[in-house]
Amino acid sequence: MRFVEVDGVRVHYREAGPRAAPTLLLLHGFPSASHQFKELMDRLADRFHVIAPDYPGFGHTDTPDVEYSFEYLSRVVEGFVEAVGLERFFVYVFDYGAPVGFRIATRHPEWIAGLVVQNGNAYEDGLAEVAKEFIENGPQPEAFTLPFTRAQYEVGVSDVDAIAPDGWTLDQHFMDLPGRKEIQDQIARDYRSNVELYPQWQQWLRVHRPPTLIVWGTGDMFFSEAGARAYLRDVPDAQLHLFETGHFALEDKVDEIAPLIADFLVSNSG
Repeated sequence: MRFVEVDGVRVHYREAGPRAAPTLLLLHGFPSASHQFKELMDRLADRFHVIAPDYPGFGHTDTPDVEYSFEYLSRVVEGFVEAVGLERFFVYVFDYGAPVGFRIATRHPEWIAGLVVQNGNAYEDGLAEVAKEFIENGPQPEAFTLPFTRAQYEVGVSDVDAIAPDGWTLDQHFMDLPGRKEIQDQIARDYRSNVELYPQWQQWLRVHRPPTLIVWGTGDMFFSEAGARAYLRDVPDAQLHLFETGHFALEDKVDEIAPLIADFLVSNSG
């Protein structure tokens, strides 16, 4: 297990592949952690440097006694980037990884070589009714229970039998640790701050036009297909690939998505 200290927080991360190769920073979502990228990392590490931290309050990273928000998560990940010596890299933004990643990108555009967007929303177009309810009224208690965690993996998937139970089981294990549900509730209630920043992130996309690959599960219970297509307004040269699956698209589509990412990294690494 690998750890690095960031402002007193012991941050756990996974890392593989040659340091001299193009780097892909993988930013996970709710309620997961870096383990969600294990299969993808295995497929990319022979040619690329892949690195994935756990946010504070997620996975194996510390749970400091602070006020949790997306701004706080982004500041810790920003410190992580500096602590491990990343200078310019591609970033994979998924779910919560989008608000974390876009905050960092707008503060440090010089760091960003390109984006891989996988069900990482930055447009009101992409907010499904479940997400709107989540934002307007805050999460309900069942949002932190095993049935809801499992549903995030299975809703919208064409073949549920293709989804291994490992992901949602491990996610729930971490969420059931002391104090974790309270942390997740704080973060979830701050999601409205992301919607307020959508226009800034869209402007950043228009100004910087980063190379962008969009891979999106169309059956996502939170973020609809319209959210994927909305990126084309601001980065019209983006590659868009839609998959008949759900929120955690890597769970059953990694064999299709990994080669797209590999080709994208090669094509945009100079």
